[in-house]
Amino acid sequence: MDLIKYFTFSMIIFILGIWGILLNRRNILIMLMSIELMLLAVNLNFLVFSVSLDDMMGQLFALLVLTVAAAESAIGLAIFVITFRVRGTIAVEFINSIQG
Repeated sequence: MDLIKYFTFSMIIFILGIWGILLNRRNILIMLMSIELMLLAVNLNFLVFSVSLDDMMGQLFALLVLTVAAAESAIGLAIFVITFRVRGTIAVEFINSIQG
C-alpha cells in the first residue's frame, strides 16, 4: 500500500474544502459542503494511518467524526430550511440578523 498516494489525495480534498470556504462566502450550503469535504479528508487520514499501523483507534476516530458530521449536517440543514422559510434567502449576509 502506497501511503503517499492516499495522503496526497487527502491533502487535495482538504485543500478543496478550504478553497470552497474561502472563495465562496455567499452561499452557506456550499460552505457546509466544504466543511464536509475537510472532514472527509481527515477521515481518510485516520483510516490510512489505522491500516498502516495495524491499530483500531484510527477507525474508531473516523467513526466518531462521521457521527459528528452527520449530526452537524442534519442540524445545519434544518436551520437553513427554517431560515429560508422565514427570510426567503440563505445568504450569509442575512444570517447574522438572526436573533435568539
